[in-house]
Amino acid sequence: MTFSAKQIADHLHGEIIGNPDVQVHSFAKIEEGKPGTITFLSNPKYTHYIYETQADIVLVNSDFVPEKPIKATMIKVPNAYSALASLLELVEMNTPKKTGIDVRSAIASSAQLGKNIYIGAFTVVEENAKIGDNCQIYPQVYIGDNVKIGKNTLIHSGVKIYRDCIIGDNCILHSGAVIGAEGFGFSREKDGYRKIPQTGNVIIENDVEIGANTTIDRAVFGSTIIHQGVKLDNLIHIAHNCEIGKNTVMAAQVGIAGSSKIGENCVFGGQVGIGGHVTIGDDSQIGAQSGILSNTPKGSRIIGTPAIPVKNYFRSSVLFAKLPAMDRELRALKTEIEELKKKLEEK
Repeated sequence: MTFSAKQIADHLHGEIIGNPDVQVHSFAKIEEGKPGTITFLSNPKYTHYIYETQADIVLVNSDFVPEKPIKATMIKVPNAYSALASLLELVEMNTPKKTGIDVRSAIASSAQLGKNIYIGAFTVVEENAKIGDNCQIYPQVYIGDNVKIGKNTLIHSGVKIYRDCIIGDNCILHSGAVIGAEGFGFSREKDGYRKIPQTGNVIIENDVEIGANTTIDRAVFGSTIIHQGVKLDNLIHIAHNCEIGKNTVMAAQVGIAGSSKIGENCVFGGQVGIGGHVTIGDDSQIGAQSGILSNTPKGSRIIGTPAIPVKNYFRSSVLFAKLPAMDRELRALKTEIEELKKKLEEK
């Protein structure tokens, strides 16, 4: 598909600076822009690329003021990154969607299938499962007994959804995600461990995205709940009976231990670890590789293991590199003090 700068600006309600008739057919990073592509500038670190990019159109923030001439046509918008997302959504909406049920799939007679859906080869849909309208379910997906999937949900190849789990509308589950595996529950006995059956389920609300190879365990009883708008990266583990608040986002390799509750609108960096039965307050930001073992209040900004306030951590990090020298100075001072004591005793 080809679009002119004027068409794009009209769609985004943006202001054109340059040639309104220039046309583009694909996207590119600003440092790799080529003729016929559109790119964007939102991070100030990349500003120097706008003066040399070969892209024909660049989306920029409304307050951007160039310091020298720019070859590309600019479209000014309130938020360039958000505008890019809007354009990508437009392209995605116009990409043809697969429909129909592959004859190589296995669908139980009691399953209920919505309208205009796609089910790929070697997908299994078990007894009493319900799949909503306009869902796209790619090959080799497993959907267990009594699973409910809402409308417009996209499930990529290799996803496994265990029995009784509930997936909302407009969700995306990437390849290898496992929803509803048994939680890690064992009782210590004299001669080993007794397995505790996990009888609950997982509830994933609307507009949630689950990354590749991310696992969300079913509850012991009740539900593990992922609330509306949550975005989980690849390789994340959510243990049994956890609750992840609305619009929280987590980067790769985060691990949440059992029965922890994460508030709304939180942001977790990569490899954050949360201990069991911990509550994280709303609007918290947890830095990468942090370890959290106790409750945190609303609006926390913490990092480290064990995690401490961000400002304190950065002040401390300045001292880390100086510790060997400080240790040497301390030892020297101790030696001097001992020598002074001996001299005083001799007198």
